[in-house]
Formats: sequence, C-alpha cells, structure tokens
Amino acid sequence: MLIPWLGAGTTFPPLASALKEPNGLLAVGGDLSPRRLLEAYRRGIFPWYSQGDPILWWSPDPRMVLVPAELRVTRSLAKTLRNAPYEARFDTAFDDVMRGCAAPRAGQPGTWITAEMRTAYGRLHELGYAHCAETWIEGELAGALYGVAIGRMFYGESMFTRRRDASKIAFVHLVEHLRADGFGLIDCQMHTEHLASLGARAIPRREFSRRLKDLVDYERPPGRWQSPPARAGRSA
Repeated sequence: MLIPWLGAGTTFPPLASALKEPNGLLAVGGDLSPRRLLEAYRRGIFPWYSQGDPILWWSPDPRMVLVPAELRVTRSLAKTLRNAPYEARFDTAFDDVMRGCAAPRAGQPGTWITAEMRTAYGRLHELGYAHCAETWIEGELAGALYGVAIGRMFYGESMFTRRRDASKIAFVHLVEHLRADGFGLIDCQMHTEHLASLGARAIPRREFSRRLKDLVDYERPPGRWQSPPARAGRSA
C-alpha cells in the first residue's frame, strides 16, 4: 500500500487509512511548521522519524492515554514527592529539556529528536502551545518532559531523567496541573511499562478521536505556564 506524500497545502488523509504494520504510519513528507504541527495534533497525528529520513506522520491504533484523575502514584514515589529536596518548574528551560530528551540512551543507536525537531517545537513553545515540566535538584535540571497543549488536551512527547524518579516527579506535577486546569486527557502515544505503571491505558483509535474532538475545540488561549508554588520547608 502506498503512503500518501504531503505536499504544500496537502491535508492529512483519513486516520482509517493508516497502516497496521508499522502500526499507525499515515503519511510522509510535509514540514514541521506550526500550522502543520497544530493541524496534526488536532487530529491525533504526530511526527516521528529518524535523522536523514523524510518526516513520517503517525496515528497508532490502539492509543495509549492517561486520564488525569486516574494517575497512580506508588507509596515510594509519594514518599519522594513529600520528602525529597527538589523544585518543580514549568516552562523555564524548554530548549534544555528538549536537548535532555534528545541525548543518547543505553541501547538506542540514535535519537528522533533532531535539531529540526528542536527548532520546530521551540517555535510552538514561543507561541504558547509547547510546554515542559521540570524537576530541579541542587540547582540542576534532573529530569523533565515536554509536550503540546491544545484546548483541554495534552500530548506528551518525550521525557528524560538524570536522577532517580526525577522524570516521574515532573510527570506527577504536570498531571496535577492539568487536572486542576480542567484537561481531560493526556496522549501517551505508544504503550510502555513505565507509563502503564502510572495509570496510562490503551484505547481504540476511534474512541481516542471521539474524545479528542471535544477536548481540542475548547477555547483556551495559548501561553506560558506558571511554575507550581514552592514547597514549604524544602528546597532544591
């Protein structure tokens, strides 16, 4: 089956036309302009490709998601959240977060977060659509994640950690922020045991698309997020 090539002005094909193998491959080409990326996310599509390859666009079935109210926090993580000396921040070091997510990892030959991707999501951050949640320990960025927010929908993209539980701490603070602000769903894209342990689950793409439509149409102006209040008696 031929995969549609996205030229200038070409829209994405129907999600039902995505391949089953590899799961969710929908289209090739196009660009990473803010207009194209926001169009993609509004339809439940995301870019994922390797350095030197054309842009690949995906909409897998099923889809891994987390309802903010269904977050699971283990006893050990809850203890860390209460007692560990850290500081949680939002949107203070977006480029550093993307570089951390792009850094080489054990068992992986390369990264899909290329310089082109960092530039593209940096533009979305400047426009108030891309955000990051950060964990700082002893004045250093210890772990973080980034993603895209449209309406009441958050699309998680990548995370990294340099200290034990640092990315989980950032994720918990992100989910608490989203829940308090009325967000209905977090897109986790693909299944991982790490995300499943935090309460994420797989749903059919058709259900994901139905929920998505209601959430992205909610009017919410883009903009930077304020960091969570500092915890009394604790410092990073």
